[in-house]
Parts: sequence; structure tokens; C-alpha cells
Amino acid sequence: MKYIVLVSHGMMAPGLHNALSMIVGENRKDILSTSLENGMGADVYTENVRKCISCITPEDEILLLGDLIGGSPLTIASNVIAEAGLLPNTVIIGGMNLPLALNAALMKDAVDLKDMPDMMMPEAKDGIAEFKVDVVEEDDDI
Repeated sequence: MKYIVLVSHGMMAPGLHNALSMIVGENRKDILSTSLENGMGADVYTENVRKCISCITPEDEILLLGDLIGGSPLTIASNVIAEAGLLPNTVIIGGMNLPLALNAALMKDAVDLKDMPDMMMPEAKDGIAEFKVDVVEEDDDI
């Protein structure tokens, strides 16, 4: 199975997981998440990551999405995945957003894991844009 694992500071990963559930379906066993909450120690977060990925076997693949490249959640999750011997079948991307995660969820079974970053990142980048609304002035001369 190919898993998407979301990690973040605060509640971003669980919130993104919730948003994905609304769009791609609830109770997806292939989408997992955990987060480093305010005041949580690295040891507790490390254990949470271990529990989060405990269902993943060496035959599975992982797309690990984190909020910040070099941030503690992504770095620790990468280390836990390495310790579990799962790193060879893992692709890691930092800077996750909803378009990236949604694209991953929709295309993960149709695209080779190693090709996913090149396929997903342009759409994720295009998802960041200013949303302009034209304001129409109402005529008060009625």
C-alpha cells in the first residue's frame, strides 16, 4: 500500500487530514497524520510518529508531507521512518498545503512514488495566488 503521512507543528497536519477526509472520503487507512503540539516534548512526538506509522510495512511506500523543510516535525518523522527501515520506500516533501495533499491523495495509486514530486509540486505552487474580487459599486440613485 502507498501511504500519505502528514506531519506538522500545531494542528496543521490533523486539520489538513480532516479537510482531505471531507474531499476524498472519510476513514481512509492510507492517510495518516500526527503533529508536534505546543509544549510537547520531542520524545512524546517521536513516540506519536512511531504509533502513527506502526501499520506500515517494508513492502509499503510512504509519501511524507511536512509543513516546513528542516522543521522538527519533518526531521523527527524522517528519523523515525529511517529507524524503522522504511526510508528506501519514502519520498519526503516539505511545505505541504491542501492542493499538494489533495493531489497526492488523488494520484498516489496511479503514479510511481518517485515520480510524484514532479507531478504534484507544480499544482501545489499554482494553488498559491492572490484571489482578486472585482468590487461593483451599487448605484444609490434609485
